Amino acid sequence: MSGQHFIRQQGQSLRALVLAAVLLAAPFGASAGEPLVSVDSLNASLSDSNLVVLDIRSVIDGGSVETYAKGHIPGAVHSDYDKAGWRVTRNGLPYMLPTVPQLEKLIGELGIDEDSRVVVVPAGVSATDFGSATRIYWTLRVAGVGNISILDGGFTAWTAANYPVETGIATPSPRIFTATINTTLIADATDVEKLVESGAGALIDARPAEYFQGKLKADAVGAYGHIPHALNIDSASFYDPATNRLRKRDELATIAARISPAGPIVNYCNTGHWSSTDWFVLSELFGRKNVKLYYGSMVEWSSVASRPVTSSRTKWDDIKKYFGHGT
Repeated sequence: MSGQHFIRQQGQSLRALVLAAVLLAAPFGASAGEPLVSVDSLNASLSDSNLVVLDIRSVIDGGSVETYAKGHIPGAVHSDYDKAGWRVTRNGLPYMLPTVPQLEKLIGELGIDEDSRVVVVPAGVSATDFGSATRIYWTLRVAGVGNISILDGGFTAWTAANYPVETGIATPSPRIFTATINTTLIADATDVEKLVESGAGALIDARPAEYFQGKLKADAVGAYGHIPHALNIDSASFYDPATNRLRKRDELATIAARISPAGPIVNYCNTGHWSSTDWFVLSELFGRKNVKLYYGSMVEWSSVASRPVTSSRTKWDDIKKYFGHGT
């Protein structure tokens, strides 16, 4: 190792340590409510008149409206993350952010308006399931709902605490909701192109390493690999599967410290699902400024052949796919 390389490496390590210390010192919370709320806190506030408990269980976590009907937090309304319209097909591309009229209808019909306090309740069974909650949280914030939380540990934590559940289906009382789109939370393809060209900021790929490297590809994505200059921080690394919660704050800070403290941060994955967890940790828990979600992600990026993609895929990977041993 050359002297210059050693000094540069030590400098990067020192900057990461300093940033981790800053993140640990920063208070959690970027929205009007607590980004994560405990089951004890939620139980104590179930009688609040402006509270909407939003159960989002879907096929992603092995759930459905039938699962919800068999048992849910008292008063909770159900909105299937996979089916209710939180992600829609636009211009032939799946998993996009709904239009303003679609958002207003979806959110208002759940009994949510600008004054509501919303607690999003995932199943609490996996990192991917937690991503359902963070994508809905982000969507509500984009639409202008200010007081939002995710139930820490989800419905699994609620039942583990022996709090009561009710059966049946709760019918929400619709409200008139007028969306005020928060564009500061959204990155589009043009924003990503500018970031790639300038290098003035961080582009975070939240997918597992195999997708980042180009060894695997989601069906809806048109190319193997990642957007040039992206840093791979798998969203699952923020999650502790032993507890089905996000990791402890010091562990989160260590992971987040890999990202340069300067410039904007844009998070992406295949469809904007996994990357919403990275966005949530950086923006809502650590309060990093200018953190955006590229919800179009690789589905949209790869839909235009001229957009660059970097890949470590080899001929051997193609051969394995041909014989049914890869994707």
